[in-house]
Amino acid sequence: MTGGAPNKLSKIKEVRKAVARVMTVLSQSQRAALRGAYAGKKRVPLDLRAKKTRAIRRRLTKAQAEAVTVRAAKKARAFPRRKYAVKA
Repeated sequence: MTGGAPNKLSKIKEVRKAVARVMTVLSQSQRAALRGAYAGKKRVPLDLRAKKTRAIRRRLTKAQAEAVTVRAAKKARAFPRRKYAVKA
């Protein structure tokens, strides 16, 4: 058997594409609803989290990076950075 009628083959392709479009819209709306449900929650499913890169995801938060120990804070207060006037 060598294929069906040419118009039948083209219709199969059109139907497959139409099904794919419908499935795409369904999955997008479902993901949007899930994002809304998990908004503001502490834990979010892995597939709803921001992808970015592994290094960025593992990086310290801004607050963690700027945190200073008590000793370092005292030292910074006692010995502030000196300002030098540099001639141009």
